[in-house]
Amino acid sequence: MTANELRSKYIEFFKSKNHVEISGKSLIPDNDPSVLFTTAGMHPLVPFLLGEPHPAGTRLTDYQKCVRTGDIDEVGDPSHLTCFEMLGNWSLGDYFKKEAIAYSYEFLTGKEWLALDPRRLSVTVFAGDEKAPRDEESAACWKAVGMPEDRIAYLPASDNWWAAGPTGPCGPDTEIFYWVGEGLPPAGSNKAVDSNNWLEIWNNVFMEYNRIDENTLVKLPKQNVDTGMGLERTTTILQGKTSVYLTEIFQPIIEKIQELSGYQYGTDEEKDRSVRIITDHIRSSVFIIGDQKGVSPSNVGAGYVLRRLIRRAVRHGRKLGIEKPFLSELADAVIDNFKGPYPELEENAGRIHEELAAEEKKFNETLKKGEAEFEKLLPNLMKNPQKVIPGRVAFRLYDTFGFPIELTEELAAENGFTVDKEGFREAEKKHQELSRTQSAGTFKGGLASRSEITTRYHTATHLLQQALVEVLGDHVAQKGSNITEERMRFDFTHPQPMTKEEIQKVEDLVNLQIEKDLPVTMEVMDLEDAKKAGARALFGEKYEPRVKVYSIGDFSKEVCGGPHVEHTGQIGKFKITKEQSSSAGVRRIRAVIS
Repeated sequence: MTANELRSKYIEFFKSKNHVEISGKSLIPDNDPSVLFTTAGMHPLVPFLLGEPHPAGTRLTDYQKCVRTGDIDEVGDPSHLTCFEMLGNWSLGDYFKKEAIAYSYEFLTGKEWLALDPRRLSVTVFAGDEKAPRDEESAACWKAVGMPEDRIAYLPASDNWWAAGPTGPCGPDTEIFYWVGEGLPPAGSNKAVDSNNWLEIWNNVFMEYNRIDENTLVKLPKQNVDTGMGLERTTTILQGKTSVYLTEIFQPIIEKIQELSGYQYGTDEEKDRSVRIITDHIRSSVFIIGDQKGVSPSNVGAGYVLRRLIRRAVRHGRKLGIEKPFLSELADAVIDNFKGPYPELEENAGRIHEELAAEEKKFNETLKKGEAEFEKLLPNLMKNPQKVIPGRVAFRLYDTFGFPIELTEELAAENGFTVDKEGFREAEKKHQELSRTQSAGTFKGGLASRSEITTRYHTATHLLQQALVEVLGDHVAQKGSNITEERMRFDFTHPQPMTKEEIQKVEDLVNLQIEKDLPVTMEVMDLEDAKKAGARALFGEKYEPRVKVYSIGDFSKEVCGGPHVEHTGQIGKFKITKEQSSSAGVRRIRAVIS
């Protein structure tokens, strides 16, 4: 079964169980400063899992592109990925454990679906602790569908408990594993006693409780189910492959790398690792640049992650002997392979090629600067009688100038030096720990972004967009926003910098609507009706057939799913602090409210 077939079957199955298919969302979360990317299928649905009604109902299903970069340095082995797809289904206060478990088992083992051998499946459930009881209900549900008792492992909260944050919705989960060892699993084998041969393929999260504080859990009035299946991993199992990179998901990219490098994948493990790194990183880069809210390489945030992915791919291309620019050619293989489920990649192909080519050129210039910096360091290095370049120096060349450690070693050897690789790894480890802290996905943003102050900021973005349209013209369209508890950032289409007079007019217009204390109302309607009614929508966003439309008096009407105040007088005084360029044809406003 191909990945495309698996994706289609999953959606077909859950639609047969009265789920409504919804569109996967952007890789770049709106109004969530705690994460750089959408990190899981449930991430865009956090507001609805917290109780906000979804326009499509209480049973939902979709496929969602995701990016996780906390373990970027692990990529290169046969299984780790930075970009992946999640197949998901949700119950918002509808069915619970019995149905969720029965659905997942039926889809995995049913002859008309995946037809996996039930003898090769095992599951885990929450073992219980002083805060919450052992999840006997899930275990009983598994036994009811035919799961042998010795295939059910009871594991602690570290394995089988999900939480949205230190407070808020949480609950036990039950994970499904597939046997990847030789033959059939022996009697009594499960994840608890033989973790190496069991591969997780499915997770059912049961949001059963609300955590009030560290020691207090109360039952939620509406209990939700969040289910996720990794597309790449499951495709690998269905095809009997030993690595995700051997599936048709990645093979077209690998074939192109072979053509460009002359290296045959599978010949040398070290070079294979470089092939896998390039393959993963170009796919991730294409998805990030070609997203509905496409990102450009930069030195901060998501742009920094993108830059790192691109440059790491180029470096490993050099290790394979590819000296000329090559990422644009690889991008075509990604676009051709994924334009079906993700048409935005083909629509943004021109931009993808331009960004990749420009960043490759910059990196080649960076390499030249790194070599020049190395030459500057030589006189001082010559004073070292041990002829060893300290690890911190080598890491500074890498971190500040993007100069790969392998090239530092080459230059060092040419001058009779060695490099303190252990010291380099220590410096790199400290940097990675900091990066994980700053960018690892945690889902807490979906909670934090609905505080009183961020709700006021979010409502202000509606006023700001309409004010920009009235002052600058109808060409203005939102290109993304980012809100923290301290400020708001709003990107919009406009060809040149705003004048001081224009900035003041926009600010005054927003404050005028706040002073009027206009009512903020919401109506659920068909998307087409919303457009006919003049509601503005986020450029490039994928919307469901039924949407929420927020009106602010007669001033603003917008399709939106975020939190809003009831009257504009609750927002506070609005002040634009900065107007600047964001990218070609896109301006950025920073503002605060008080």
